[in-house]
Amino acid sequence: MRLTDAYRSLKQLDRPVITTEEAGARWGTKPRTTSHRLKAMSESGLIGHLRPGLWSLDPDIPPFAVASYLTPPYPAYVSFWSALAHHGLIEQIPRRISVASLGRTRTVKTAVGAYEIHRLAPELFGGYRDTGRHGYVATPEKAIFDTVYVRAAAGKNAFFTELSLGRDFNRKEAGRWAELIESPRLRTLVSRRLREVLSGESGGNGG
Repeated sequence: MRLTDAYRSLKQLDRPVITTEEAGARWGTKPRTTSHRLKAMSESGLIGHLRPGLWSLDPDIPPFAVASYLTPPYPAYVSFWSALAHHGLIEQIPRRISVASLGRTRTVKTAVGAYEIHRLAPELFGGYRDTGRHGYVATPEKAIFDTVYVRAAAGKNAFFTELSLGRDFNRKEAGRWAELIESPRLRTLVSRRLREVLSGESGGNGG
């Protein structure tokens, strides 16, 4: 099979990122043959090699679009400071991409960037949208909540420099997520900190 034909076959899977196993299943090839073919496709510029066993069908894939493929079988979306910068609520662009997931907290390095994955409780997972090319990204309200929540759960405060809330920002929506926190102590802490942040009493840099 020619590389271009192999590439067209993978494109029919209709997803931007695939695993080596998925490519082998699509082609009906053994692991060694599959790996050699994928490597040749990467070297020819048809696809991108993200990390061992993971490939992008778009060599110029936006880094945000990769996030949800780093935590299988658990879902994930871009949030925290990364989402805030994406929405224009903060000016500083984080060096690492922050991700919310049901999977364990860890850092994952890929060819397009490093991802800091933070685990959320199932009842707090949500509040994101499918942006299309950039994948799943938290709403501005959920991005602020996620940031405050994760920092508070770790015994720390989340600080925001020059936080710019747009006219459409829904403060009640951000607060609604705090009501879902099971721990009364943490719920009170996060709710208070959210009020401080949204009233402009937050300063410094929580990076």
